[in-house]
Amino acid sequence: QVQLVESGGGLVQPGGSLRLSCAASGSILSINGMDWYRQAPGKQRELVATITRGGSTNYAGFAKGRFTISRDNAKNTVYLQMNSLKPEDTAVYYCNAGIIHSGGHYGSYWGQGTQVTVSS
Repeated sequence: QVQLVESGGGLVQPGGSLRLSCAASGSILSINGMDWYRQAPGKQRELVATITRGGSTNYAGFAKGRFTISRDNAKNTVYLQMNSLKPEDTAVYYCNAGIIHSGGHYGSYWGQGTQVTVSS
């Protein structure tokens, strides 16, 4: 059994910052890529940022220069530092990870999501 649990969402004023965390737990042998997605009301889920096990990163255009993805492999945790937040960043943020179980099977797992609301 593998579980991803996000935290760190909340209400923030425009221009503010938030740091999201996503911790994986369970029978984990190894974690490959870890990603953050978001879904705003009435819109499709979209990719925000990705990070490989080795630390290589990629960002969606709207995230470049404002968001930073990082990970701590020892803690099986991925982070998303979000600065200069805008109202259009309001969404539920989800983490996703490619995980190899201790039994050798591979699976893609999602967290339950954390709400980020940017409003004055």
